[in-house]
Parts: sequence; C-alpha cells; structure tokens
Amino acid sequence: MLPFRFGIDRLTPGIALDLVRGFRKGIVDASAREKIRYNRKIIEDIIHEGKVVYGINTGFGPLCTTVISEEDTRKLQYNLLLSHSVGVGEPVSPEICKLMLILKIHSLAFGFSGISENTIDRILWHIDNNIIPLVPSQGSVGASGDLAPLAHLFLPLIGLGKVYFKSAIEPAGEILQQFSMHPLELGPKEGLALINGTQFMAATAVKFLDIFQNCLDHADIIAAINLEAMLGSVKTFHADIHNLRPYQGSIYVASRMCTLIGNSEIVESHRNCSRVQDPYSLRCIPQVHGASRNAFLHLKEMLNTEINAVTDNPLVFSKDKTLSGGNFHGQPLALPVDYAAMAAAELGNISDRRIYLSLMDTIEGLPKLLMKDTGLNSGFMIPQYTTAALVSENKSLCFPASVDSIPTSLGQEDHVSMGSISARKALQIAGNVEKILGIELFCAAQGYDFRKPLKSGPLVEACHQHVRSFIPHIDKDVFLADYINKAIDIVKQKELTRLTSAMAMEKGLDFKNHDHELFGIY
Repeated sequence: MLPFRFGIDRLTPGIALDLVRGFRKGIVDASAREKIRYNRKIIEDIIHEGKVVYGINTGFGPLCTTVISEEDTRKLQYNLLLSHSVGVGEPVSPEICKLMLILKIHSLAFGFSGISENTIDRILWHIDNNIIPLVPSQGSVGASGDLAPLAHLFLPLIGLGKVYFKSAIEPAGEILQQFSMHPLELGPKEGLALINGTQFMAATAVKFLDIFQNCLDHADIIAAINLEAMLGSVKTFHADIHNLRPYQGSIYVASRMCTLIGNSEIVESHRNCSRVQDPYSLRCIPQVHGASRNAFLHLKEMLNTEINAVTDNPLVFSKDKTLSGGNFHGQPLALPVDYAAMAAAELGNISDRRIYLSLMDTIEGLPKLLMKDTGLNSGFMIPQYTTAALVSENKSLCFPASVDSIPTSLGQEDHVSMGSISARKALQIAGNVEKILGIELFCAAQGYDFRKPLKSGPLVEACHQHVRSFIPHIDKDVFLADYINKAIDIVKQKELTRLTSAMAMEKGLDFKNHDHELFGIY
C-alpha cells in the first residue's frame, strides 16, 4: 500500500486509525515540503521587516495588542507551551494521543501555519518511533483550539512533559537523550500553530466513530439472534415498508436483517402463528438502529471535513495576507458529536428493552428468565440490572455539552464550544453501549438455544456457534461475570462482524460491516 502523504492526500477516520495502528505509513513528501518552506519564509520576512501581525510578534488572546520584539519571539513560543500546559485529569489513551499527532501534522502540512520543516520532522519522528506524548484529558473548552491538550502534546518538542514509550511513561527529556536528540528551539508563530486547532476533540471523535460503527454493526447482528430467539416477525423488514419512508439508515438495517436471518427454519416454524405484531424493540429495529446510522453518517461527514481542514489562527497566505479568523472554534464538531452520542445511547436503550422482553414468560418456548428451573435459580434476571444501570448512566451523559459556554480569556473568547467534553462523553457512552450489546448477546444466545434443533439463516447460525465456542448454555446459577465479560469482548474485538463478512463473501451474500462504502469509516 502506498504511504499516506500528509498535506496532500485526503484523510479519513479509517485511514487515520490505520496510521495510528501501523497499517500505513505517513510521510511529508517534496511537494508538501515546498509549501511548508515557502510559508515559513513568509513568517521570517514579517519578523525581519517589523510588520506587526497577531500571533507572530504579538501576545495572545487579550494580550493581542502587546507587541513582542524580534529577540523575544522565540522565547514567546517556549512560554506559550509552558503557560498553556495546565490540563488535569486522567491521561488520554496513547492511541488518541497518536491520533492527535497525525491530525495535527496533516493540518500543518497544508502550509498555511508558518511551521518549520524541522518541527514537522520532529513530530514525524515521534509518530514513526511510537514515542507518544502524555496528555491529560481535561482542560479544553473547545475554542481557540484545544489549547491545554495540544500544549501538553507538544511539550516533548522542547524537552518537557512525559511520553509513552515501550509500555512505560518516561520523562520526555530522558527519551530524547537516549536517542541523542536535543529539544527544539521553536521559531516565531510555531508555538501558536501547534496549540491552535481542534485535534483533541477531532481525535477523540475519530475513536468514538470507530466504536460507534462497531456498535451499529453488532447491534443488527445481535438483534437478529434475539429476534429469532423470541420468534419475532420478519415482515417488518420488508423493503416495501422502508421505501415509503426512505431513510438511508432504516433501508440499510432492514436489508441487513433480512440477509442475517435468510431462509430461516425458525421463521417458517411460526409463519402462521396468531401473533399480529411484535413489541417495538423488535418491530422497530430498522427505524431505531437506522436513525442511529443516520447520525453516524452526519458525524462522519463533519469529521471528513474537519480532519482535512486547517484550524490554526492566524492563517498565513502571503506576506501581505495574514488573516485572523475562527477556524479553531469547535462548534462544527461539537454539535454532531453530541447528536451521535445520543444516537449511540439509543442503541443501548433498545438493546436493554430486548433483553427485558426476552426474560418474560409471555413468549412461546422461552422459559421465564431464560432458565427452566427458576426460583431456586435467578436465571438471567440480574444481567438486565447491569444493562439498566448502563443505559441510565448513558442518559445522564447525554446532556449536550455544546449548549454550554463559559467566557474565557478576559472576555476575548466569549463563546466556546465545549466540543472536547462532547467527544469525551461520547466515548464513554459508546464504551457502555458495547457492554450492553455484549450482555444482549449473552442473553440472546441462551434464548436461541431453546429453538434447537431449528436453525436460522447461515449468518445468525454461525454467530451463535461462535458464541457457544466460548460460552456454554447455562441451566443453573453459576458465576456469570466471566461469561458476560467474554461476550462483551466478542463485541469489542469485532468478532461477529469479521465472521459475518467472511461468511457472506464465501456464500455470495450482499452483506458488509465496517468495510461498507456508505456506512464505513474509510
């Protein structure tokens, strides 16, 4: 596979994650370097000529009218990283920190930020050697860029801060010494270019999008297993219904459900039953899962724009055209991230309802609490308590951070997005949804057992067999936590999506998961 060219090629969330995980290599090629050198020369000319330009030879924020001498412009960059490194809280995962480096270098490599080649090469060195700065998770208000997180991200350039290296956290200065390298002396404008931008919220949103997609794909698969366990109707997935309300998400989910269930013996066994309609958690799977997919599409569209944007300020076009604007403001991401977070939470909400439904004794062939000998045994009663707790926790996390704003910078920054908080909350929600879906999978597999020897379509049948290769049928109370955690791990590791994609290809079925052109992350 060809290397990804920063500042030249179009980045997607999927490509960004491939770069993080070492599946692709990122480079800054000759054409990007030419733009970077040209743009850097403009900064140097402005300094030498004494022209006053915000962010180049002035203070920042409310200090924008304070002119800085040519001699002090380098010290200003050092002070900028020091003064803005005020983040608190648990460290961000190394994966998200590396994503931040990748998104930042792509933005800088477009050649509108006045960054030097030397600084670009040092960031590349961190990426290529997997020496990843440690960044606290709290402290950004999502405007003027993610100032505190980005300041921490780039402290190692000047020999300060800490880094993740070989599964340990080490002082950045000591790691530089190990590699016989010296801290950089940042030139005019470079410190500001490094910390101005939305790369913290964008990187977190990319990670959220990846987990959200996994939840969407597994939600359909697990719902299909559970629908078969509960003798649900497949009429609700008929294309004629969804073509009359043609949302992309619902049409797609309905088609997936039909392919998953296929020519099911279980469906045939109750084709002429007296039940007219299913409860909404079964009947409205395409509408609910589909609405969440529509939210996914909106966030993906916004992210594809954001991670290929220049979010610095000021932007340097020429010696006579240096424009101060607001591309650092996180509102374009904060709103769709909040929306997508609510959509992810709803996947968990309807999943919990299906679990609850399957535990009742109103469905033919399913024993109460999914176990024949209850009373002495509690059966599958308590796993639903866990999903109820997770669903409720997600509801409390769904308050949109983007509707809040607190003035900062002595009123200069009087409206901020809080997009970093939106993204962090979304990531928590998605993690909870993976757990809820894992518990539904655990319960659905138990319910499906009671339909044997009848089989569903080959995709659902294969998924059930996969679960049963790790988790047995349970006929009396046992320690459930390990089995539940294994079911959650099956979801987190994307095992059912890989299985169904491979089997669909083998059998010539039109069924895709994370690699789908529309609903994928590439």
